[in-house]
Amino acid sequence: MQEDESGFEVTQLQGGWVIRMWWPAGPITGGPQRITVEPAEDAETRDIVRGISTTVLRRLDLSAAVNLAKTAPKAQETLENVTRELDAGGEAAGRLLASEGVSDRYLALLAATYAAMAESGAPAPVPWLARLIDRRPETIKDHLKKARRDGYLGTVAGKAGGDVTDKTKAVLKSISSTDSPAGISMPTTDPASSTS
Repeated sequence: MQEDESGFEVTQLQGGWVIRMWWPAGPITGGPQRITVEPAEDAETRDIVRGISTTVLRRLDLSAAVNLAKTAPKAQETLENVTRELDAGGEAAGRLLASEGVSDRYLALLAATYAAMAESGAPAPVPWLARLIDRRPETIKDHLKKARRDGYLGTVAGKAGGDVTDKTKAVLKSISSTDSPAGISMPTTDPASSTS
């Protein structure tokens, strides 16, 4: 495996072929964003003359590559940073809920945190939020439905989470520009931005 500022690359050899899989810097939440297949330097001509076969592609061990990429020190550090930031967003939403109830500020922060959790590849953002906010998952689901109805959380077809709307961004900007005794921390919807 190779790692640099831009991301992580895992290489596998299959017959006369070198397969390189690349992930951008940030937490590894799924398969690679780029795969290249090239003849190996020492490949026999007879092995590559007919091109890449389906057999070569079927033998690609994507699961092993994903697991290896997840062990990269930079991926681990980024994942920890993103998790800390998302935890802070969920806890801040919980403080807002306790002090203001289901307010616009709470719904905006809930929507932003939920969207960021889904974007980071969290397998179960609702239970995670429920734990941080100290409410039942069903309650959080109801609050997220309200956030969608009220225009704080858009939908993305076929994808968990949603888009943070301009309305949400405006509310979050007003929260961050005021001195907040609740210690409000804004989550990011871009996990890669947590790298430093």
